[in-house]
Amino acid sequence: MLIIYVLVFLVAAIIWGDWKGWRVYYPTILFFIVGDLLKNFLLYNHWLWTYKETMFFENILRNHTIINLMVMFIGYPSTIFLYLGRFPRSKGKQAAWVAFWVFLYSILEYINLHYLHLIRHHNGWNMPWSVVFNIVMFLMLRVHYKNPLLALGLSVLWILFLLQMFPIPIDKMK
Repeated sequence: MLIIYVLVFLVAAIIWGDWKGWRVYYPTILFFIVGDLLKNFLLYNHWLWTYKETMFFENILRNHTIINLMVMFIGYPSTIFLYLGRFPRSKGKQAAWVAFWVFLYSILEYINLHYLHLIRHHNGWNMPWSVVFNIVMFLMLRVHYKNPLLALGLSVLWILFLLQMFPIPIDKMK
């Protein structure tokens, strides 16, 4: 099922994404991927959430790492081509666009958590935290696109905040 989600995002990006501007989105795509890679590295032995394929392609998508790499290298670029590529100019429409993407990511996670069992939360993570995370993530992606250094600084603060809220024992870090 997870591969179907990623393919739907890819098809949507092919149809509606701004592929002509891929060079301007490339740094933000890398920012998105590196952030997830950092999370996976630091939380290798202390997960906040994990993916698990339970419906289709279980032989291909055998574990969280394989699924997460698929999401990172297909899903995230597709998201950026759609999210930034069609980002509105007016403030009101911008707020609605961010809200749409937060809602989309959050509702997909909710369905995957409660109905399809494609994701599991661990160590105190829950849906309200996922919604907050999605809000920060989509705002940060836009900030990074406009001002990468500001986004890097704000990301460090966000990571420090999350480490306070979800302490990771040093012996659990890889």
